[in-house]
Amino acid sequence: MPTLADLPPALLLGFAVAFGLLFGSFLNVVIYRLPRDESVVSPGSRCPACGTPIRAYDNVPVLSWLLLRGRSRCCKARISPRYPLVELLGGLFAWALVETVIADLSPDTPWWRVVLIFAVHLALGLGLIAAAFIDLEHMYLPDEITLGGTVLGLVTVPLREGATWLGALGGAAFGFVLIWLPFDFLYRNLRGHPGMGLGDAKLVMLAGAWFGWPGALFALLAGAVQGTVAALVLFLTQGRIEEPEAVKRERAELMRELEQLEGDARRELEAELAKDPIAGEPEPGLAKARLAFGPFLALSTLEFLLFGRVLMRDYLQFIVPGF
Repeated sequence: MPTLADLPPALLLGFAVAFGLLFGSFLNVVIYRLPRDESVVSPGSRCPACGTPIRAYDNVPVLSWLLLRGRSRCCKARISPRYPLVELLGGLFAWALVETVIADLSPDTPWWRVVLIFAVHLALGLGLIAAAFIDLEHMYLPDEITLGGTVLGLVTVPLREGATWLGALGGAAFGFVLIWLPFDFLYRNLRGHPGMGLGDAKLVMLAGAWFGWPGALFALLAGAVQGTVAALVLFLTQGRIEEPEAVKRERAELMRELEQLEGDARRELEAELAKDPIAGEPEPGLAKARLAFGPFLALSTLEFLLFGRVLMRDYLQFIVPGF
């Protein structure tokens, strides 16, 4: 049976990047449709402006956007640079997987196991990229990604060297409680509203399911540091941190719906909105500014996926010389 050593490196890398680009293109469908509760399977890709089906030759990752100069062929509407960016990120992440996760495998690993390990890690990375872009636009993390990614992390334990069922389950529980207890349960009881959404807790739970408690802790701490730096840069360069336009529109729609309700229906919706940390208008000032935290949690989880083993080894060598 062919093994990793029998797979030509150039061929392996070429196929990996091609799949990353193709599935990166599919991510754009997920990012657009999932927050709108639309099927990500059907209908096929359509122009967001006029609804015309997009032909296959206009749907080649990155290249089609460049050839069309960022405009749709059907109605000449502007195509967001996000589309080629997401596709490019899919290809780059697939390349990084080959250079890190696959490169760490034993040369005698059967080819089917190599493919399976690549596929599940690619699914994780693409899911995190989609979650980051959805949260940036809607300040919302879909359960389909956070809970689905957690389940994938639990069922693929045998594919990860050194991982155990107990470590994955414990890491998932630790990751969820790490955010839920201080930022939802305690903060809600002290301030009357949650400090962070449960979506963030579920995303850290995902990190714990894949990488145990060290991965969950790294995701939170590294995400907090990178998020703080980003918030400071935005505030210093722009003087404020604006909410995404989609969030403002969705809040306005909810308020209009609330005004039309009466009695128990109105009270039920008000109770639901009270649980949502972004249901009310943000207060002025840096300390009260709202910045989606999910992208930084996703970024730090990807960092641990690609470099976690090196980071942990260097840390252990630092605190235990000669480890």
